[in-house]
Amino acid sequence: MRSYVFSAFNESSGKEAGFDSLLKLFRELLLHTSGDVNEALAWLTEIDKTYGITTNQYSIGDFIEDLRKRGFIRDNEQTGIPEISPLAEQEIRRGAFDDLFGKSFKGNKGQHQTPFSGKGDEQGSDIRSYRFGDPPETWMMSESIMNAQIRQGADTWSLTQDDLEVRETEAQVQTSTVIMIDISHSMILYGEDRITP
Repeated sequence: MRSYVFSAFNESSGKEAGFDSLLKLFRELLLHTSGDVNEALAWLTEIDKTYGITTNQYSIGDFIEDLRKRGFIRDNEQTGIPEISPLAEQEIRRGAFDDLFGKSFKGNKGQHQTPFSGKGDEQGSDIRSYRFGDPPETWMMSESIMNAQIRQGADTWSLTQDDLEVRETEAQVQTSTVIMIDISHSMILYGEDRITP
């Protein structure tokens, strides 16, 4: 599970705590509070008091006002309690999706392309010298034979490990995703909707 590590605010860093940075933190807090806006805002206020993440130019009050203006939270018509809007739910889903697939890393063979070279099915454009363990299907035979001929000439010809050249393949990441939704009776017990959050 992804989490945040908080440290002392450094004013010399030149970064102001704007809407986007507070929104990321607010989205994470919403996940931990099961979508309870009041509790998430209370935690955000406590974090601000402890670590000073806002400035005099942009406070928690400004952030809450921007959340309302941009449609992330709205007041419930019956109770008047702030709740997340469909836009905020979509933002949480998008963030979770980005956390799962947006930052793929180098790993075992799979079907998710990455910007790294390594084990994979798709041939790249990079050519390198042979390393022990490179599969024969990646060997570039024409270039390897040409290297042997350049090194020895055409009369006495033999192919050595130093002559072999290999075409790099694009690395792919293997991932497994499981989505589980609890739809038991306790999720709607006493008229409460716990499935949506």
